[in-house]
Parts: sequence; C-alpha cells; structure tokens
Amino acid sequence: MLRIGTACGSGLGSSFMVEMNIEKILKNKNVDMSEVKVDHYDLGNASRGDADIWIVGKDLENSVSHLGDVRFLNSIIDLDELEGVVDQIIKEKDLG
Repeated sequence: MLRIGTACGSGLGSSFMVEMNIEKILKNKNVDMSEVKVDHYDLGNASRGDADIWIVGKDLENSVSHLGDVRFLNSIIDLDELEGVVDQIIKEKDLG
C-alpha cells in the first residue's frame, strides 16, 4: 500500500483540505483506494515513516527535509497543480 502524507503547521486545516482533494482526484481517476492511504499531519509530529510520499505547500520547503520524498505545491488551493502531482505519482507507482 502506498501511503501519501500531507502536512501543515497545525495538521487541521490546509493539510486536511489537501488530503481530501488528493482522495477526490484518486477516486476520479479510478485508482483502487485499497492500494493508497492518504493522511494529514501537523508538521511537528510528522516523520519519514508516516508516509512514502509527502505533498506539502512550498512555503514549508525549509521545514520538511526530514520527511524524505516530498512533492511541493506552489499553491495548495490550485487543484490543477495538485492533479499534476497526483498524476505523476500514479505513473511512478503504477496505480492506474
């Protein structure tokens, strides 16, 4: 199972919104959700082992180097940008 994590300062607002949008995109692309788990975290408690791939806002770039494979969004509300990141992950992980 692929684990995708999102993180923000509090783990309650923007990371939760990004999590829901990732799940929506994955479902719209008919990805088997039994193969993917998406969760949101607060940055202070997020660790490398919590997810295989992280998707976070670029404003956190200097705070997430400890998380491993991190994909950055210039705008966390830009669904087209998020879809592009998710499409890349689907291709890389052969989820489609």
